[in-house]
Amino acid sequence: MKNTTTFYIGVLIVSALFLFVGNRIATGGFTGIDAEFAPIYYTGVVTQVNDRVEDPHGFGADFWFETTYLFFDVRLTGSGRRGEVVSALQVITDFAGQERDVTAGDRVLLVFDDFQNRYEFATFVRINAIAILGVVFLVLVVLFGRKKGFNAIVALGFTCLAVFLVFIPAILSERNIYITAFIVCAFAIVSTLMLVIGPNKKALSAMLGCLGGVLLAGVLMFIMDIVLGLTGMIDHETRALMTLPTENPLDLRALIFAGVVIGAVGAIMDVAMSISSSLWEVKQAGGDSDFASIVKSGINIGKDILGTMLNTLILAYIGSSLSIILLLYANAASLVELFNMEMIIVELLRALVGSFGMFLTIPLTAGICGWLYTREDYDEEFEL
Repeated sequence: MKNTTTFYIGVLIVSALFLFVGNRIATGGFTGIDAEFAPIYYTGVVTQVNDRVEDPHGFGADFWFETTYLFFDVRLTGSGRRGEVVSALQVITDFAGQERDVTAGDRVLLVFDDFQNRYEFATFVRINAIAILGVVFLVLVVLFGRKKGFNAIVALGFTCLAVFLVFIPAILSERNIYITAFIVCAFAIVSTLMLVIGPNKKALSAMLGCLGGVLLAGVLMFIMDIVLGLTGMIDHETRALMTLPTENPLDLRALIFAGVVIGAVGAIMDVAMSISSSLWEVKQAGGDSDFASIVKSGINIGKDILGTMLNTLILAYIGSSLSIILLLYANAASLVELFNMEMIIVELLRALVGSFGMFLTIPLTAGICGWLYTREDYDEEFEL
């Protein structure tokens, strides 16, 4: 128990050091937006709506739209100017799918327009509701999972911090995106399994199987990128990235590679951990104990897992891209055109490469489990 606690604290310290050092290295080459031109945002609560002005417009006889101008007062809630009341403007165009009209009591985000010398409505403040829902979820995870649930939350926190403190700054600082993506993936895999599962053969088997699956998925994605000759210009967002204040343009093809690999890590980790844990329980219960039997059982378990996990991965990508798919499908002249658009090709690659990663993880994890679980020189817990 003492050794396990020491190991846990050690993983926390090493993870924190990785984030600190990684962030210092990653942020070394990006200056960011010039503060002189950066917009200034303020949060506040609408106290009253003062006026509403409607301005109809028309293009020809058949197309009319209406722009509405709402003038309202806001009591600022941010630090520094808390309690101050300012006047603001909301502009709504009926055909553009804009926000609803503000009403008294709404929490809003304002931006100060230097050119117009006025406060303008940016969006509604929605993060508070999300934060409450997130807290409820975290509490339920801890109540249900107890110690493992708490460790899962800690591991998730480290993974998110690795993305936002290391990976994103590294991209903006023009570090090698391919290498950085693998480093962050490896950190997420190792820290998650070591914190949630602990120093045992289950975690080691899952970790090695997952790392191998992610590596193989990355190699496949790299090859397909060359074969397909991707440009990376798949939507307005990627085109906008070319305008960022970096010394050289961002490598959009590398960004696609990183997105595919990072997006597949979670599903691959689930498959590896499910097989590793199941085989360990079978062995502990007096089941398969030789290498061939363990590997065969692992592959059989993997077959059952594969069907549902493939659905999970494919449907997750379809769900996240549903609006784009609908738009392209409605405007494409033919299915041949639709399925040759780079935007669709990239989404198909995300699903297929992630699926290949899971598929390859199954025999790899089963083989590692067969090797580790039949060794007698270690107990379940490593010697620390």
